[in-house]
Amino acid sequence: MDIKVSIITVCYQAEQTIERTLRSVSRQTYPHIEYIIIDGASRDNTLNLVHEISPQAICISEPDKGIYDAMNKGLRQATGEYVWFLNAGDALPKEDTVETMLAEALSKGNELPDIIYGDCMLINEHDEVLGPRRLRPPHQLNWRSFRKGMLVCHQSFIAKKTLCPEYDLQYRFSADIDWCIRVMKRAHSYCRIDAPLSLYLHEGTTTNNHRASLIERFRVMRSHYGLCTTILWHFLFLFLKTKR
Repeated sequence: MDIKVSIITVCYQAEQTIERTLRSVSRQTYPHIEYIIIDGASRDNTLNLVHEISPQAICISEPDKGIYDAMNKGLRQATGEYVWFLNAGDALPKEDTVETMLAEALSKGNELPDIIYGDCMLINEHDEVLGPRRLRPPHQLNWRSFRKGMLVCHQSFIAKKTLCPEYDLQYRFSADIDWCIRVMKRAHSYCRIDAPLSLYLHEGTTTNNHRASLIERFRVMRSHYGLCTTILWHFLFLFLKTKR
């Protein structure tokens, strides 16, 4: 099995969080990994950690226009069959995560699926596992699934490079949701892995950013699913939330 997987980490001033990410990738048992690090011209110890822990990585350090601009730079560099985004602070759960993921995907069909996806576990800054996300990955996935929210964490959503458009920079907070939906619209085959594929660093957001993010997410959903459907699902979400 010599399928190349491009793992992309974008970072900026990430000396407090990136070591976890670098070590989780460098310890992988699967040999055909192209590791790409897009740094936004950090001035702290980030780059020293990259060169120390991941000397074989492709590392580009230059100013960017934000996280999604950096992700686009990573996409342009990627030459793997699959693209996998793992940001600073996030991690792969086990040493054989990539290897077992591909083996399971191949065991479920004669051809490689367009999208491989799985669950995600939340962790804190002390590497303590907080549990799974509230939204869980469905057994059957398609582009309409995200009407109910981002059911698959971006870090557990692995797509064929040929299907991946660039991120839409008009979105500051929700370009990842828009990107996943656009990828799924191009996809024909999916494979759900019955294990967590990523550890996601849970960090708080400010009230202002949270409000802006919700408004932007509504715009994304409306552009893909229409106004009536988006309003219906938002009301249903709020209703269920008040019932808990």
